[in-house]
Amino acid sequence: MKRRDFLTTTAIGTAGVLASRPQLVAAAEKSEGMKLGLVTYNWGRDWDVPTLIRNCEETGFRGVELRSTHKHGVEISLDAGQRREVAKQFADSDVELVGLGSACEYHSPDPAIVKKNIDETKQFIKLCKDVGGSGVKVRPNGIPKNVPVEKTLTQIGLSLREVAKFGADHGVVIRLEVHGRDGSSELPNIHRMMEVADHPNAVVCWNCNSTDLAGQGLQHNFDLVKEKIDVVHIHDLRNNNYPWEQIFTMLKQSQFAGWTLLEDGKVPDDIVAAMHENRKVWDGLVAS
Repeated sequence: MKRRDFLTTTAIGTAGVLASRPQLVAAAEKSEGMKLGLVTYNWGRDWDVPTLIRNCEETGFRGVELRSTHKHGVEISLDAGQRREVAKQFADSDVELVGLGSACEYHSPDPAIVKKNIDETKQFIKLCKDVGGSGVKVRPNGIPKNVPVEKTLTQIGLSLREVAKFGADHGVVIRLEVHGRDGSSELPNIHRMMEVADHPNAVVCWNCNSTDLAGQGLQHNFDLVKEKIDVVHIHDLRNNNYPWEQIFTMLKQSQFAGWTLLEDGKVPDDIVAAMHENRKVWDGLVAS
């Protein structure tokens, strides 16, 4: 049994442990609801794995998505021993490795580039399984000009289907981030990609973009993919750059009980203090 699972299971009978680990109280209280975690873009990009775990435990962030190319170095180049060590560090902690954030994308008009990204995704899937994560994040990163939109959306969807099938064989889900320029982050297009993929192991990572409000509005766009949302990337909750109360209400109404993972491009001077503050705001949004 993982250490964090043991602590949670015995929480009621170990008041002394809970008093020293307030995040475990929150974990027990919210075990059936949304969970708060961190994406290591950009707030954790300069932390190694032990530092990342320590800071998440201190602030009550219960999970983490490791972004590729950052200092923690959880990359497809790791050998078997290094992968076991990463898995052990998380298993011995109170922080869950939610998954890996790759930069794999399938929108290029060049078939060789698409194949390279598909092959790389499969390597991330193997890595994710080895280190104990549950999913790999991929993304569309644009819709090329001078290519019919439907052709690109179909190409992305078929690529998703291929990696989703591979992921299913390894117990790893594929999370398509709502991402990119020139229309690739628009929810009707994300919906079409998922429709083409047509695989239960291909799911959506809602990304809290300004484009979520476009077209017929947030509720309509949310409804297009709500049945496929597996994780949600939130941003710094201390500002009003996104309708946080509305999206949390919608998530609760849809009975979403997954990870809300904080990522933000603007790095605060004191990241840990900012995590503490975001935790308080998050608690209020979940409880309201």
